[in-house]
Amino acid sequence: MKIARYSYNDVPHYAFVQTDNNDKKEYLVELDGYPFGSQPVKPTGERHLIDEEGIRLLSPVIPSKVYGLAKNYEAHAEYMHSKGQSAAEHAPSEMVIFMKPATSVIGPDDPIVIPGYSNDMNFEPEVAVVMGRIAKNVPVEKAMDYVLGFTCVNDVTLRDLQGEDPMWTRAKGFDTSCPLGPWVETDLNWKDAKISFTLNGKDVPDASGTTADLIHSIPEQIAEISSFSTLLPGDVIMTGTPNAYGTLKPGDEAIVNIEGIGSLRNVVVKG
Repeated sequence: MKIARYSYNDVPHYAFVQTDNNDKKEYLVELDGYPFGSQPVKPTGERHLIDEEGIRLLSPVIPSKVYGLAKNYEAHAEYMHSKGQSAAEHAPSEMVIFMKPATSVIGPDDPIVIPGYSNDMNFEPEVAVVMGRIAKNVPVEKAMDYVLGFTCVNDVTLRDLQGEDPMWTRAKGFDTSCPLGPWVETDLNWKDAKISFTLNGKDVPDASGTTADLIHSIPEQIAEISSFSTLLPGDVIMTGTPNAYGTLKPGDEAIVNIEGIGSLRNVVVKG
């Protein structure tokens, strides 16, 4: 099941994404209520074509917080070491966890704005976990019971600032640094979700990978983060980027592709 958030004539709504059996087109089935909590939601009876005039897909969630895992694939850990941003060539045994604020979140087709103080903005395509229940001190074996679904995320990073800022606050937390979308998919093979990235219409092979190669699994991430921070419905965990290294420039079209979810497209502009 796909859950989307969209704007119709500048009014936000939630919807199920439905493929019509007759015309094979995708529709947004408007929902009454908030689908990221314990209260049930139901269709209102309104339905719109996903590409209908006046329709715009938004970030599927507005999380209270976004957590991310750094160096959670061997290849990316080695890349960080090569950039002088990690003393260890291989991934650390303990999780490296950072945060992005809610103000960093944007949706599909929203512009990624390069801050004027950076000259090296990089893409990082990842699978994002969307929480569906309040989670605190969750054991690994029950962690997935608290997940609503998954979406695409581009963990946009100012690589030049990352080397200067040990907390990565400016490098990863600036406005527009967390594109999410196009929707939340509740049914995903999260143990082996294929990740790829397209830049200006061309595949970037070095950015591809699969969650099967995660060093710290998704249940382990949820358990660890919930041990020190209460996760709320709609909160997001960025699970790590496989092997992403590449600079984004003004005018670039960046597309994160996750098999089983879909594609997240954004265009880069100069701030």
